[in-house]
Amino acid sequence: MNVEFSRRRFMKFGAFCGLGAMTSVYGVSSALQFEVNNYEIPVPNLPMSFNGFTIVQLTDLHHGFGIPISVIDRVIHQVNLLEKDAIVCTGDYIHGGDSFSAIDKVWSRLMSLRAKNGVYSVLGNHDHMFGNGDHSLSWLGKSGQSVRHGAASIMRGDDRIWIGGAGDLWHDSLGIDEAFRNTPPGEFKILLSHNPAAADTIFKSKVDLMISGHTHGGQIAIPPFSSGLCGLHARGGMQVYISRGIGWYLVPIRINCPPEISVLKLVPFDSASAG
Repeated sequence: MNVEFSRRRFMKFGAFCGLGAMTSVYGVSSALQFEVNNYEIPVPNLPMSFNGFTIVQLTDLHHGFGIPISVIDRVIHQVNLLEKDAIVCTGDYIHGGDSFSAIDKVWSRLMSLRAKNGVYSVLGNHDHMFGNGDHSLSWLGKSGQSVRHGAASIMRGDDRIWIGGAGDLWHDSLGIDEAFRNTPPGEFKILLSHNPAAADTIFKSKVDLMISGHTHGGQIAIPPFSSGLCGLHARGGMQVYISRGIGWYLVPIRINCPPEISVLKLVPFDSASAG
């Protein structure tokens, strides 16, 4: 037996295991350290009086295993400190397991969110899973934040924009046209949809901006795992923004893809292009 060869193999194996352990520790710790990230979002059809209108997005809190309520408290506290015009919440507030208790805890926190032009929320797939749908819908309804299958208007002078909400793509009816059924066709519309794949479904309403989550940015953003699972994307005449969100799925790891609170500053598409 070649002792030197075996020793080199053992050292390589040990280094590989050590690197794996370090990567895991980094990935798990980074999953609990969220960022506040500012994005300028150029959108078509935005009234000039809403130039600079700022929306803070919360998504994919996934409260439960790995995301304790103390993390949710820090996130909510940070959001309430930020300068913003409105807050939007795009679903997956719980992870699973002790679901009813988790729903009660997280929604009691969500109801403390404050913004001068309101808080608007929809549900995600995890909010419907494990038999939780009715309980989550009940909280959504009594929160006063629900735009599921409906839309709310925000006025600035003579100008108006709309924020509407879809049901979850997998566990609810999307209802995008239902959400905007009472909105004038030419006015600026924002759609909240947990799953960004809703952008590829068939609906008649003209939507200018969709705000989504669901993907967690892939959680691991290094080749070959990196992809366009977050950020701003164009779908025809509609802009789609996908946040990395706060929580995780399957494994509590994020590598080069930290959790985030997204701060979205809306600007007219033409002026952004010119700049």
